[in-house]
Amino acid sequence: MGTRSTIALEYADGTVDQIYCHWDGYLDYNGTILHKSYQDPFKVQRLMELGDLSSLGDDIGDKHDFDARTDDCTFYGRDRGEDGTEARRFASYEDYRANAQGEEFNYILRSDGSWYVEFYGEFDGLLTEALERDAADEAA
Repeated sequence: MGTRSTIALEYADGTVDQIYCHWDGYLDYNGTILHKSYQDPFKVQRLMELGDLSSLGDDIGDKHDFDARTDDCTFYGRDRGEDGTEARRFASYEDYRANAQGEEFNYILRSDGSWYVEFYGEFDGLLTEALERDAADEAA
């Protein structure tokens, strides 16, 4: 069973793009990967350009067989040839918050350079703080 998530990017002009990711959306996986491997907004923009994901990886990688085991990202469009997997565009952050696709975990790289996360419809704040709390809870 997948732990679904979304990944979004707020651009300098205030618009927001959002994509869907089917597998491993929880903090320990997608949250950690985004924090460690996707601090560069141009790399996140590349995710947006490739559209909805089956699974997120540390690297975007190259086109590969959809069913192949890989540590790179697997995209529905690039790797399985599906249509209709493009990022959804929102006119502003407010438009995104009001109308975006909501999943179990929702991540956004804001134009301030920080990742933010929402769990199950509740805005939580900075991803770094959520990861720290999650690690502390695991250690307790």
